Amino acid sequence: MKTNSCLYQRTGMFPVCVSGTGALTAAVCLLLCRLSSSSPPAPVPLIASYFGTKTRYEEVNPHLLLDPLSVNRSVLKPPDTERCSPVHITAVIRHGSRFPTVKNIRRIQQLSDLLREASGGSGVSGVAEGSGDWLQDIQSRWVTWYTEDMDGKLVEKGKEDLRLLARRLSVLFPSLLSEENVRKRKISFLSSSKHRCVSSVEAFQEGLQHLGPREVQYTHQLDDQLMRFFEHCRGYVDGVEKNRTALAEVEKFKHGEEMEGVRKRMAERLGLPHHRLTPDLVEAAFFLCSYELSIKSLHSPWCFLFDQKDAQVLEYKSDLKQYWKRSHGHVINGLSSCPLFHHVFRTLDKAGRPRRSSDAPPDPASVLIGHAETLLPFLSLLGLHKDETPPTAANYQSQHGRSFRTSRIVPYAANVVLVLYDCERGARLQLLVNESPVRFPPLPDEDAPLYRDVRAAYRPLLDGCSEHRGCEGRHTEL
Repeated sequence: MKTNSCLYQRTGMFPVCVSGTGALTAAVCLLLCRLSSSSPPAPVPLIASYFGTKTRYEEVNPHLLLDPLSVNRSVLKPPDTERCSPVHITAVIRHGSRFPTVKNIRRIQQLSDLLREASGGSGVSGVAEGSGDWLQDIQSRWVTWYTEDMDGKLVEKGKEDLRLLARRLSVLFPSLLSEENVRKRKISFLSSSKHRCVSSVEAFQEGLQHLGPREVQYTHQLDDQLMRFFEHCRGYVDGVEKNRTALAEVEKFKHGEEMEGVRKRMAERLGLPHHRLTPDLVEAAFFLCSYELSIKSLHSPWCFLFDQKDAQVLEYKSDLKQYWKRSHGHVINGLSSCPLFHHVFRTLDKAGRPRRSSDAPPDPASVLIGHAETLLPFLSLLGLHKDETPPTAANYQSQHGRSFRTSRIVPYAANVVLVLYDCERGARLQLLVNESPVRFPPLPDEDAPLYRDVRAAYRPLLDGCSEHRGCEGRHTEL
């Protein structure tokens, strides 16, 4: 029978709440965890859960705002009828919270210049009645502090995202993600060469080793062929990246009725001529709210420019881009991740093969750090988040219940964890996405199906999915 407890670790200032099935004990644990928190969560904008790939991880798991080290063991779901123990995990993880890229920093500066020019340096005239103090804050107090040298680098909050994720996963898998296994280099760490990913893989190792940054020994390797496969797939680059028609739905929506409505409302709230606000500047203002929140935990005055209706439109615009550029919109998007797909299954094959009692145990874990652009094609290839009706520029109103919401799928520090169990009937595999159990689409009736069944379900991809077949030449299967 599973129980609940509130575990206190020397490595952090927060308790680790481990939830099971006892309601009363869980309530006591939650109360203790709340009382032990150093401060209440900061106010969160009402639109915080609509920022697409720029969403904080805590919006997907709100309990982490109260206790960033809370862990729910009940997410592990090997069958109750068998004795099982986890023997290996492979984790594919997105980097943590980051600064804007140069493109968005330039748009932010352009927006700031526009407001200053329109106000003549003394406040915007003709603003909507009842705008409140937030507009005054934008006009007189908010000063752009983003500089181009920041260019997508990891922020301190992003490092903490990965440290805390490492600690929570180490509580779920104490025998696999242990400090000893890191020290003995039994865990492999691979990363994209981008600065934000390197900083993230280092922060993850810091979270496992419970040591000060100066004492940590980093053991990761860089592999862009694996973690930035989308740059090396010629069929994808030619068929999607450089193909002007590949994102036609995004362009239609960008200049369509819903986005036009957001643009008009924003212009009215700021007292600006409608024609001066481009769709890109509207999006820059929206992302300013997300950056201030994810970097500084601030409820920025920019957030008051948008209501929930506006945020849903802007999220949909972002989702359209990711769907058609990185996910199910074009077959080649998923096929571009074949190198990662094969790497993951080769790792699982090695960990799950039968062993004699005298054989060494399998490697306990493999941790791979990449980007939203790494996770989305991989998830697509697995068959996840594929709605019956694809999102288009014309069907926004019918898409509010869609599964494909990047705000939920690939926030900062998003993660896909494959858990391999040693069970009485054979090896079993469970899938966790952002620390929640998800079933493999070809095997919808089991939380942790036999590994051989998972392999059989994906055999067409394992046999036929190859970077040479999918990516060489101009065959894009659009």
